[in-house]
Amino acid sequence: MKQMKILLILTLLLVFNTSCQDSEKSSLALLGDQIPTDTPMVFGPSIISTDNFEFAFTFNPEMDELYFTRRKPEEDNEIYTMKLVDGKWSDPELAFFSTNKGWDFEAHINPKGNRLYFGSTRPLNDTIELTGLHQWYSLKEESGWSKPIPLEKPLVDRFVMYLTSSENGNLYFTSGEKGDKPEDWAIYNSINEEGQYRNIKRMEKEINFPGKWIAHPYIAPDESYIIYDGERSSGFGDNDLYISFNKNGTWTKSYNLGPKINTDQTEMCASVSPDGKYLFFHRGGEDNGDIYWIDFRPIKENILKNINNN
Repeated sequence: MKQMKILLILTLLLVFNTSCQDSEKSSLALLGDQIPTDTPMVFGPSIISTDNFEFAFTFNPEMDELYFTRRKPEEDNEIYTMKLVDGKWSDPELAFFSTNKGWDFEAHINPKGNRLYFGSTRPLNDTIELTGLHQWYSLKEESGWSKPIPLEKPLVDRFVMYLTSSENGNLYFTSGEKGDKPEDWAIYNSINEEGQYRNIKRMEKEINFPGKWIAHPYIAPDESYIIYDGERSSGFGDNDLYISFNKNGTWTKSYNLGPKINTDQTEMCASVSPDGKYLFFHRGGEDNGDIYWIDFRPIKENILKNINNN
């Protein structure tokens, strides 16, 4: 009798796990024919990744709502969204906060799913003049996302691009000091102090390595690693993707994600699915490019193994 109970429990667990895997595979496979393993694949061919320039992908925690940026030839950046309803993804459509005043790009839903950040050149405070790029956010309410508002000081007082958030609300982003050239921008962060952001800090030299075009940080929800892109002489070509790990409060040096990810093209704007399984990133040239995805777990594990062995 005891053996039969154990067998029944194992059978139920197997059915449950298989059901979960099939559900995940079916929902994501609707955006492509296959789930990638060790080779990057175009994500959502002809749906998300088209003949335009697509980048900066983000999921909500439930992975049934997504946002990405698209730039059509000779046009401005726009943010598109899709939702999974009754097992079917909706067609891409402009995000609810789209406006004809300025352009929007690089959305990010925080790990708790209650804030949606994005960059925009729209006017601040209902003025009529464009005032440059600022970070905005919407709050998740019972009725849906709220009307977006700009981030408060000190973040509103400076250039901030590609903002991502950790579970505890710490913010990581691209920025620079007055007079810096774009190729000299770097990765900064701002610590959540009981809901307030009082200080901005340029991150350590291990992350802001000697090179240029260092930008687009994705912070892990638990801040155990950070992925970003940059160009350095030891890379594979244009911008490559790099990772640094948080070891007891100290960041390791940056590690190139390797030739399976990085090519002689530009790889940038990384993000990881909320379940930690898949790495999403842009790959392309100056005027076109797609969003790619790959199984992130073995890549991270191999780099960590090499770190621990050295």
